[in-house]
Amino acid sequence: MRRRTLALATASGAALLAAAALPASAQPSAHGAMTTAAKGDGIQEGTVGAAGLLAKLKDCSQLSHGKYRTDEETSATVPVCGKNGAVFWKADMDIDCDGQTTSKCNADTDPWYQDDTAFPQSNGQPLNAEKLPYVVVPSSSGIWNYASAGIKGGGVVAVIYNNKVEYAVVGDTGPDKIIGEASYATAKGLGIDPDPETGGVDSGVTYLLFKNSKASPIESHSDAVSRGDALAKKFLRDN
Repeated sequence: MRRRTLALATASGAALLAAAALPASAQPSAHGAMTTAAKGDGIQEGTVGAAGLLAKLKDCSQLSHGKYRTDEETSATVPVCGKNGAVFWKADMDIDCDGQTTSKCNADTDPWYQDDTAFPQSNGQPLNAEKLPYVVVPSSSGIWNYASAGIKGGGVVAVIYNNKVEYAVVGDTGPDKIIGEASYATAKGLGIDPDPETGGVDSGVTYLLFKNSKASPIESHSDAVSRGDALAKKFLRDN
């Protein structure tokens, strides 16, 4: 869980990530559902394009009882919306480095660092924010209860930014009035500066969470991609 009080600078490190190697988990699955193309400013996962998904998410049927802030000091402007079989929101991206201590995610690199995540790996250990793309959902409150909406730990998420799609899992919970946060690995994969203190991006990120879905195990990114690609295709067909 994060409790961030400083505004994030607009992401400026995309160019620095151009030569970064793709994560080991970003490989084609046994089902052949994933195609990952290296790009100068991130990766594209799966076979469903960002434009097609965004075209279905233009209108918001609001599920939340009120709206969320993107940071402590901003106004509440972000609703949680519903679409057949999914929920979504459009916000910023703050960087979550919580979980296992690594060279990129630790108390020295992240002033908000916590060595745990709300949803653990299959072996009981915290998730690894440096390696695993995951998304943070707001803790349940009177505004919205993610569990009642069919969202669970390990649930599959399509994160859309700058015409790219990356698949992640629901991996952590955050403050109950703030929305728009994902792991170091999520940001890096999308070409967003992943620095937990100064990185992130101020707007333009769409989070599409598929109800009653779950990657198995939660730490398997390839499983999240395979399931996510199939769910995204179904989402386009059904809407």
